[in-house]
Amino acid sequence: MVVKSEDGRELRTFKFKDEDESQEVRAVERRILLETLANQLPPDAVRFSSKLTNIGRSENGETVLGLVDGTQLYGKIVIGCDGIRSPIAKWMGFPDPKYVGHCAFRGLGFYPDGQPFEPKVNYVYGRGVRAGYVPVSPTKVYWFICFNSPSPGPKVTDPSILKKQAKELVRHWPLDLQNIIDITPDDTINRTPLVDRWLWPAVSPPASSGTVVLVGDAWHPMTPNLGQGACCALEDAVVLSRKLANAIKSQPASIEVALNSYGTERWPRIFPLTIRANLVGSVLQWENPVVCSVRNNIIIPKLVSLGPLLEHTNFDCEPL
Repeated sequence: MVVKSEDGRELRTFKFKDEDESQEVRAVERRILLETLANQLPPDAVRFSSKLTNIGRSENGETVLGLVDGTQLYGKIVIGCDGIRSPIAKWMGFPDPKYVGHCAFRGLGFYPDGQPFEPKVNYVYGRGVRAGYVPVSPTKVYWFICFNSPSPGPKVTDPSILKKQAKELVRHWPLDLQNIIDITPDDTINRTPLVDRWLWPAVSPPASSGTVVLVGDAWHPMTPNLGQGACCALEDAVVLSRKLANAIKSQPASIEVALNSYGTERWPRIFPLTIRANLVGSVLQWENPVVCSVRNNIIIPKLVSLGPLLEHTNFDCEPL
């Protein structure tokens, strides 16, 4: 990992193995990860273009899912992993995720003849703006720019406008980042407000209601400052699978007990991470020039130790 200031000055270089022998970083394009997982399923197991419009219960206790094309599906168990705007979470009584005060541009730079970067995580810190980029394949480089904004602002989908806005934020920064933005295909760039939902004990709804349960962002959206959003969703899936494996052939009551147990086990992991990600983001988005100077000249070069900052990644899912 290389951390630089907006003027290109190198503040600190970390080697993960030197900081913590248990650590390693493997950057994976999300599309590739999803396709790899989907390819392990039976043919036609995934049904596309099936947006959910409503959810309810039938007379015999099954969950009824209404799709946008008018189809109704009846499920004995429903696992809602339908993202931060989950209609299933809303049906279960969860509030909308809360905007945290900053937005992010993201994209995938494409180098058809091979990308030129070393296998490093690159961060650049400015005042109220930070950015990063990391190779994810021999030809692709993931990048992001996070910036403060009092409101999420209007939704913008025009790629040319998105690129212009992103480059304007880092116009005086090292050219590497601007070059990556320039060669980013239109269909990979987006701008999103960052949100999270804090799962307060005894206040927030439980993760399950009967035989309906939430997984990933649908339950616990968190800001990307720790890089744990999708990771926690995968953890959820492993833990939930283990719980269901022991209950699936038993009575329906056993399934509800299993889902409750999943929520109880995952909450102590999820809640602190959500808060920590929020706080880290607030610190990294500092705007005050004096505070930023202390961060760049004292905190990052002399005080920060990478090992303790990455302890949250050492989660043992155990084998299924």
